[in-house]
Amino acid sequence: MMLLRCGAFDLPLTRPLLMGIVNLTPDSFSGDGLANDPALALAHARRQIDAGADLLDIGAESSRPGAVSTPEDEELRRLLPVLEALRDCGVPISVDTCKPAVMRAALANGASMINDIQALRVPGAMAAVADSDCAVCLMHMRGTPSSMQESPAYQEVVSEIASFLRERVAAARAAGIAGDRLVLDPGFGFGKTLQHNLELLRDFARLSFDGLPMLAGVSRKAMLGAITGRPVDQRLAASVAAALLAAQRGARILRVHDVAETRDALAVWRAVDGDGQ
Repeated sequence: MMLLRCGAFDLPLTRPLLMGIVNLTPDSFSGDGLANDPALALAHARRQIDAGADLLDIGAESSRPGAVSTPEDEELRRLLPVLEALRDCGVPISVDTCKPAVMRAALANGASMINDIQALRVPGAMAAVADSDCAVCLMHMRGTPSSMQESPAYQEVVSEIASFLRERVAAARAAGIAGDRLVLDPGFGFGKTLQHNLELLRDFARLSFDGLPMLAGVSRKAMLGAITGRPVDQRLAASVAAALLAAQRGARILRVHDVAETRDALAVWRAVDGDGQ
């Protein structure tokens, strides 16, 4: 059975896992930022778990298009009270950060996974996680959040992103990070046009290699607004449909805002197709 080693947790990957989003930013693109109210953030996190989240992804720095970097001390101020309160919540906690100091603080305070939009390219990031037992998600991004949507261009988006992910996996393995700790994310919406995103979703299975699990994060994103014409608070149906399409193409982790609804869609798929594979 395929397992993801995630700190003290060994997560079976026999079905797609649901990663519930907890945004601790004031400017989340999806309008669910909870930067200044730890009590509300904790209540939201617990609702995600009750709804069926297999793990949580907590982010205290916005990575929406056009976002500027959050100072390290502010990111920690937002993150640590919530992380500490969730230490014994019963599911692994992933922390969405690219800063090595934040990674170290998160791991010291109970995080089981680091979800890095920079794929451990920031100096010191690889060393911050290499000697731990945390899982690591390596994501593709062209540019930075502040600039990534300024005319992104590729010759062949799927093969270029697959090549990038292979290079980052090789770097992680060279640093001593075993394959059973690695997750790969093509980075929907991070330096991609709508057409790029559609090509990635259509050919999602081509991105997988060496049996490493793929994560898909399409929930409420602008690509769905471009397709449906709906604002961010009306993209539930599109988000569930996109998550299901990603799962059918091999995604092992689905990063979602709407856990219960996505769980129900996956349950119907598995009931129709047997084990859902």
